[in-house]
Amino acid sequence: MTVVEHLSELRYRIMVSIAAVAVGAIVCFIFAPAIIGWFLDFYRNATNGKRNAFIFTGPIDAFATRIKVATYGGIVLATPVWLWQLWRFITPGLNPKEKRYAIPFLISSIILFVIGGVVALLTLQPALDFLLTAGGSELQPLLTADKFLSLVSLMIVAFGVAFEFPVVLTFLLIARVISTRQLRHWRRWAIVGIFFFAAVITPSQDPYSLFLMAIPLCIFYEGCIILGRIMKR
Repeated sequence: MTVVEHLSELRYRIMVSIAAVAVGAIVCFIFAPAIIGWFLDFYRNATNGKRNAFIFTGPIDAFATRIKVATYGGIVLATPVWLWQLWRFITPGLNPKEKRYAIPFLISSIILFVIGGVVALLTLQPALDFLLTAGGSELQPLLTADKFLSLVSLMIVAFGVAFEFPVVLTFLLIARVISTRQLRHWRRWAIVGIFFFAAVITPSQDPYSLFLMAIPLCIFYEGCIILGRIMKR
């Protein structure tokens, strides 16, 4: 394919992905009140029932929050579509033996993204307990829906993307860009890098989120070394 043909295909893949996100966003916009109510339970539990509603301070804040929920929700719901489009754009550059891994990689990517989102939600409650009480009793939380939902959405996306780490490593092993010998040699620096990455990418910046992201990534790293040995890479 020529450069122009590659760019045309990239445009097509992007347009399909945007359309899928738009459809998912419409669905989430319809059910936004229920989604906001579900997230409110985490806030309510973190304040021992003292806060039973979010607040907003501007006339358009409520609508903007609903749009934001729809946007993030659309990205999550459309995950299978945009991941598939990404793989379809990458696979023409692979040889026939490597192309057969496309479907397993896609399925693994979706499963890992979902697991990452679930871990983010499991982290949310202790993270909120820490964040809302870190300032002491002199500071009382009164959160806007926009701030809270932005934090939650970014946490889900951050964990989902971070949990794609083993897919990337496995792909590099299959493509022989790296080897298991190199992964073993880089192990100590990789662990330091993983914890640094987790500290930077977690939106809440709390210790619970950091460790619950970094520890699985370290396990994934070791798992990729074992997988690489099995594949004789």
